[in-house]
Amino acid sequence: MPQLRLGVSLQPRWPLDDGRAVLRAAVHAEELGLDHVAVGNRLLDSGFGLDTDPFVLLSAVAGATTRLRLLTSVLVAPYYPAVLLANQAATLDVVSGGRLLLGVGTGWNPGEFAAAGVPVRERGARTDDHLAAAKALWTGRPADFEGRFTTLQGASLGVTPVTPGGPPVWVGGHSDVALRRALRFGDGWYGSGADAATVTDVRRRLRDLADASQDADRLTLNSMEFFTPPGVPALIQPPGRPVGGPSPTAASVVDDLGRLAEAGLSACTLWLPVAAEHVEKATEWIAAEVLPQLA
Repeated sequence: MPQLRLGVSLQPRWPLDDGRAVLRAAVHAEELGLDHVAVGNRLLDSGFGLDTDPFVLLSAVAGATTRLRLLTSVLVAPYYPAVLLANQAATLDVVSGGRLLLGVGTGWNPGEFAAAGVPVRERGARTDDHLAAAKALWTGRPADFEGRFTTLQGASLGVTPVTPGGPPVWVGGHSDVALRRALRFGDGWYGSGADAATVTDVRRRLRDLADASQDADRLTLNSMEFFTPPGVPALIQPPGRPVGGPSPTAASVVDDLGRLAEAGLSACTLWLPVAAEHVEKATEWIAAEVLPQLA
C-alpha cells in the first residue's frame, strides 16, 4: 500500500471552562503517531464544533507539540485581507518550524460573509487575489502586485516564512474552477468525503485542465473523510459515507483507506463527529487498529 498520512480534526465542541483540553488532544495525537491535526474556519457559531480562529488555535498547538503538522481545514481566504493572510500564515510557519499546511477555500456561508463585510458574490475572485498576493509576498522582498482587491508597491512582510516560497497551499473544492485554482496557486488539492473513484477522477481532471506551463502531477491529493470509530457515539450524522461504512471495523477502515492510497491520496484527515470526552478514545482506536496497518 502506498504511504498515506493520517490526521484528525480538532473539531468537537470543547468545554469552555477547560480551554487547554484541545491542546491535550493535539499532544495526544502526536504521541500516538498521527501525522497532523486540522482546524476549520468559522466566524459565527456553527452549532456543531469548535469555532475558533484557525491561526490562533494552531499557534497554540504549535507551542504544545514538536512534530505534528498543522492544517487549516479550510481557511476561508476571502475573510482575510491578503497582507493579513500572508503575514499570519508566515508567522505560524515560522513559530511551528515549517509545520503549517494552509488548506484554503472560498467559503459559502452568507451570514458570515455579511458579518465580515465581504460580498459573498466576490468570494472566488477574492480568493484568487489573496492567494496571488500572498505568494508574491512570500517569494519577493520587496514585492509588487496589482490585483482587483490588493495593490502592493515595494512591500515586504515583517516575517519571512521558514518554508521556501511559503507554507504548502492545499486548495479545496471539486469544481473545475477550484481545480484550476489549485493548478495556479496550490501545492495540493484538498477534497471532502472523496472516495477512490473521485480521487482518480480529480487527478485526470487536473491533467485535462492544466495548460502547457502547469504540471498537474506535482500536486498532492488530500481529503477530509468522515469517521466514527466502533463503540464511540456520534453527535451528528456525517453528511457523506463514513470511512469503513456505517458499521466500521478495523478491516473495513483499512480497506477504504488502502483504496484511497492506491488511487493517489497522500494525506487523509479524519473528521470525528464525537463529543470532546470521546476524542481520546477515538484517537486511540485509530492509532491501535489502523495506523499499524498503514505503515
